Amino acid sequence: MTLDETLLNVPLFAELSEEQIQRITVITRKKKYPKNSVIVFENDPGDSLYVVDSGQVKVVLTGEDGREVILSVLSEGDFFGEMALIDDMPRSANVIAMEESRLIVIYRDDFHRVLEDQPRIALGLLRAMSRRLRSADDKIGGLVLLDVPGRIARLLIELADEGDGTKISRRITHHTIGQMVGSSRETVSRTIGNLSERGILNVTRKYIEIIDRTGLEAAAGVR
Repeated sequence: MTLDETLLNVPLFAELSEEQIQRITVITRKKKYPKNSVIVFENDPGDSLYVVDSGQVKVVLTGEDGREVILSVLSEGDFFGEMALIDDMPRSANVIAMEESRLIVIYRDDFHRVLEDQPRIALGLLRAMSRRLRSADDKIGGLVLLDVPGRIARLLIELADEGDGTKISRRITHHTIGQMVGSSRETVSRTIGNLSERGILNVTRKYIEIIDRTGLEAAAGVR
């Protein structure tokens, strides 16, 4: 996939013409990060937007005891650091490469110059931020109202909805799912095994498939 095609698949730039996208590509830079390397540290100065060109990264908060809570897992076409394009606040979380990853970087000063000529980008930015705020509200509600199996079920639905709503093909381990819902790998494995035994999920080595969407939604407390 070309750089232009990658950016067109990013919600932030989806409404732009090919000519406008080409003006964006001029100000981009590419960086490679090996597996387990830190891309940004929490509290670092925020001065750039990142788009995942290839690979997979995780956005995490780390407690004083070293325990990680994963806020999200991002892959090709996903982006982070958009808040840095608006304010001068430091980074709010760590971002770590889960595998060798290549990222597209757009610095704030360059972005502002383009924004003056392409104001439609601002609308895409607002829409993207709105979606993330809604997602954050859902996650907070899930943590408060749902038990661990319910949180796992809801996360599986969210992951499936990134595609066709049925199959989860994202490369994600039970340990990572546990970090995303605030539980242990063992509990995740037990819950997914139980859902599989009940005929709600079909679990293979390459993907998880939702067989009974209604049953999974019931487990997730979705009405």
